[in-house]
Amino acid sequence: MPDLLTETHGAVRVITLNRPAKRNALDNALTTALLEALRDADAAAEIGAVVLTGAGPAFCAGADLSEFKMLTPENQHLVDRRAELTMSLHGIFPKMTKPVITAVNGPAMGGGAGLALAGDVAVMAESATLGWPEVKHGIVAAIVLPSLVRNIGRKAAFELVATGAPMDAKRAQALGAVNHVVPSDELMDVALALAGQMASFSRAAMAATKQLFYHALDVPYDDALVAGREANRRMRAFRKG
Repeated sequence: MPDLLTETHGAVRVITLNRPAKRNALDNALTTALLEALRDADAAAEIGAVVLTGAGPAFCAGADLSEFKMLTPENQHLVDRRAELTMSLHGIFPKMTKPVITAVNGPAMGGGAGLALAGDVAVMAESATLGWPEVKHGIVAAIVLPSLVRNIGRKAAFELVATGAPMDAKRAQALGAVNHVVPSDELMDVALALAGQMASFSRAAMAATKQLFYHALDVPYDDALVAGREANRRMRAFRKG
């Protein structure tokens, strides 16, 4: 079986991490395949939204530690390649024109927890957990940290990365890390319903909404207002798009 599965449900593309024996850990091959699948879904005219989930009991265990033995100062080119690939993966979500719903079916740790939060909307199974345990292994939750801070704020984010303690679905929702917490057997139904609703709207309006949302997130208020004014002017041209 391939490490990554893709299915199309109407206007929704479902992408499934498919290394259940490895708890869907991200090695170079899976990371590359996921990045390409996200790009492909965003470019597909028939697709209006994406759902990302994991096969088996876990969502994603983060980086595949079996590859870490090669990431040493003696192999700096491999270290650089891996860092660049991971940055590209986490960086693509806000740049996509289509909304991404993450369906967190089980434990999501480190880079996997980063993926869970990288989506525009997150639906989490009641039994799932999120955690950033890198500090326990003498490393840093580096590339996932910007998303974590933006999702839940400074104090809670620092506590999570400085202790490595996992959080359950209830706390994740209370902190604003996820939108919905549902029973495991309802997870995909809820995620697909949300994705289908978003996919039913004007592609141009959704793309402009997403672009403006992420721009407003990181610029001064007055600059965000200017960007909003320009979006307001443009939207008259695609109301029927």
